[in-house]
Amino acid sequence: MNTKNNCNLCPRKCNADREKSKGFCGAGNKATVAKASLHKWEEPCISYKNGAGTVFFSGCSLHCCFCQNDQISNKLFGKEVSDSRLADIFLSLQDMGADNIDLITPTHFVTNIINALDMVKHKLSIPVVYNCGGYELCETIGQLDGYIDVYLPDIKYFSSEISQKYSKAPDYFEKASEAVKAMIKQVGELKYNADGGLIKGTVIRHLVLPSCRHDSMKIMDWIADNTSRKDVLVSIMNQYTPFDFIPDEFSELKRHVTKMEYNSVADHASKLGLNGFTQQKSSASEEYVPDFDLTGI
Repeated sequence: MNTKNNCNLCPRKCNADREKSKGFCGAGNKATVAKASLHKWEEPCISYKNGAGTVFFSGCSLHCCFCQNDQISNKLFGKEVSDSRLADIFLSLQDMGADNIDLITPTHFVTNIINALDMVKHKLSIPVVYNCGGYELCETIGQLDGYIDVYLPDIKYFSSEISQKYSKAPDYFEKASEAVKAMIKQVGELKYNADGGLIKGTVIRHLVLPSCRHDSMKIMDWIADNTSRKDVLVSIMNQYTPFDFIPDEFSELKRHVTKMEYNSVADHASKLGLNGFTQQKSSASEEYVPDFDLTGI
């Protein structure tokens, strides 16, 4: 939770005075946005008609070494906007026919987002989606009660050794699992509109990584043991792409996920009775990384 001047919105709790300096996430006190546009390649219940109204925020509390959005998450490309301008962006996306307002990597700008939504939520008739990396504090999720309709968190890692290695966050699963439970409790059962669009509920994403299929299966086990089909959809992603910027020390990440690795995770989830989405191998391509060009800012 934030004090008056010092930021503790995420589990890093770096306590930065973001009016004077940057936090661990790389953010100052104004929201920084790299792109705002319609996006048709989210899960079918998120991008179901005209596309999700995506707002890509710059910076991140995780800084994963393999992030496909490295240009904005780690290199911090983007433009600072006022809270009132952010509110206008939300309305512009709605005017374009967006299926929802899809807030991507929003954690470090929760205060700005709440301020912006307070200005325009009486004018918004579409759901607000919180699309995050899962590394959240329950206190921050609590601040969002009444603002968020759909939670779209990752659960990236089960092993603390893997989360330390790739994201320097040994407490990742501890925090993510607590936060996901809080999200589910807050928004409740899955609800859809007449077009099949999700208007309430939680979708848990998991990106299968090279050489990590057993870790992925443990995440599926946890989801099966701790959630219900009426509350949660599971999206098992096959889009891992080995970019050139991945450090040489992580040589195991410099290849695509194999068909066997991905299918073993998807099959395990199916046997557990989890309901949701799988992804084609063709999604593992640089072509699917957005062009961050300040569109809509």
